[in-house]
Amino acid sequence: MRRLHSAFFITLVALGAVPLLGAGPGAISGVVRNSAGVPQIGAVVQLLRPDLSVLTVVYTDDKGRYSIPSILPGRYAVKALGTSFLPSLRENVRVRRDTVVNLTLNTLYEVMQWLPAQPRAADAQRDDWAWTLRSAANRPLLRWLEDGPLIVVSDGNGAHPKLKARLMATGNEGTFGESGERLTAAVEDTPSDSRELLARVDFSPGTNAGMESMLGFRQDLGFAGSVQSVAAVAIHPEVDSAGADGLEEFAIRSAETINLGDEFEGEAGAEQVVARFGQSTSSTVVAALPFASIGWRDGNTVIRYRMTSVMPTRAGEDGSEVADNLPSPAMRNGELAIEHGLHQEIGWTRETEKLGMSVAVFSDTVRNPTIEAAYRLANREAVPSSLSGALYDQASQLLQTSGPDFATTGMTASIERRLPGGHLMRLSYANGDALAMPLASHPMLLTQMLAPVRPRRVQTYALSLSGTLEGTGTRWRASYRWQPEDTVTQVAPFAANAAEPYLNLHLRQPICLHRVGTNGIEALLDVRNMLAQGYRPYMLSDGSVLLFAQDQRGMSAGLAFTF
Repeated sequence: MRRLHSAFFITLVALGAVPLLGAGPGAISGVVRNSAGVPQIGAVVQLLRPDLSVLTVVYTDDKGRYSIPSILPGRYAVKALGTSFLPSLRENVRVRRDTVVNLTLNTLYEVMQWLPAQPRAADAQRDDWAWTLRSAANRPLLRWLEDGPLIVVSDGNGAHPKLKARLMATGNEGTFGESGERLTAAVEDTPSDSRELLARVDFSPGTNAGMESMLGFRQDLGFAGSVQSVAAVAIHPEVDSAGADGLEEFAIRSAETINLGDEFEGEAGAEQVVARFGQSTSSTVVAALPFASIGWRDGNTVIRYRMTSVMPTRAGEDGSEVADNLPSPAMRNGELAIEHGLHQEIGWTRETEKLGMSVAVFSDTVRNPTIEAAYRLANREAVPSSLSGALYDQASQLLQTSGPDFATTGMTASIERRLPGGHLMRLSYANGDALAMPLASHPMLLTQMLAPVRPRRVQTYALSLSGTLEGTGTRWRASYRWQPEDTVTQVAPFAANAAEPYLNLHLRQPICLHRVGTNGIEALLDVRNMLAQGYRPYMLSDGSVLLFAQDQRGMSAGLAFTF
């Protein structure tokens, strides 16, 4: 089996070494115009670090367009310069995939007017930001840079369009709480005052009122930071336990980010969680889960302390926000419970244009760790009484229960390298405790299966490759994470960017695009644990079989339409 693991690592490394053609996950493009909406040919566009040092310089073409590919995700500033114009600087630009930043060059006379000059052409595209002054007056913000002349400055509000909607139809298999079919409608609204409104509703047509929904609000405060609140609700009528059915979950997450100059950044917030069964039972969970972090930045280096009691859950590859705001439920001693704990870490991160590195040491206390199993029922008409200590989902035929609480210390380390063609390779390592299950040779009850489960010290290694293929526009990611097969929980469970266990593949294929990055139809494919590794088989006395695993083999596929 170790030879098999080594073969997969060698294969993925070999794929990453091939110079594939593509665009990196981070890129900035846009158009530079004057106040009348006329594109500016040959204007200088600079990509700046947060300390305003120059990282890259490009020039606009005959249509005023510019493009800066292969950028590590993060916060930057974009500056445009043209003859006879004041320089225009966009600060606090958050770079992700296909970030669009349009800039306007103005003369000194224009920016000193009480109202900013508007584009005269009816079809001229306006900037994706609004003139702002901290006093709320409707005029641009002017200031002197330490190393240069008077400049027009604005805080970037991201590259989201003002109104964005997304419809998805997907089929799922191997995921707890999924019926196999899902219809999703999501709307994102970003008005000119930098407030972002997010809404998402998921329906499961194969169930009786199965639903997930999310409503969120975010206010960007520029360099000061941001505030946000997200409420999520999930109703799973097919999830039940002995004597109770219809699981309901509610969560409200509020957070505030604070920036103190260019050196210090912080975040603080809490998540309020309620989980209960749909019918009247005494099994109701109410929890308040705080989190906070503070970081010190020096150029490309960040040192951060992080504390959280919220354990991250797997979010959908389509950008689902619902999963991020609902902790994993389970049963413990016949009572409903949620997975949480206390995580503290001190981490160091350094990012350059082509290389990123991070190291962190952590201390964790894990409470109600969720253990998942695939259930091959001998009698599918009813849940046997032997499973009274677990949640059972009839649609996916998966059950979840809680293992023993444990505490651990450990470390995580990763290195990212941008490959030729803009592809990204990431190598990761982690060590710490995880729950391990020994094999059994005879039938037993669920409580007997869980009795010998104990934490033990293990190590994990992960390799992931990602990129976008030029021409087809296919976005792909392949990853493989190895850890001992007798472990049924994750090592370093609070790591938000950890690769999924074993071999995984994700594809997003554009089918029809109207405008790059905004409109079109995409085909989605997400396959987890492709080789069905890490299963621990157990047999119940009634002939049913439980297959415990750190991650079940699963697949999600469908279509998404964005407009």
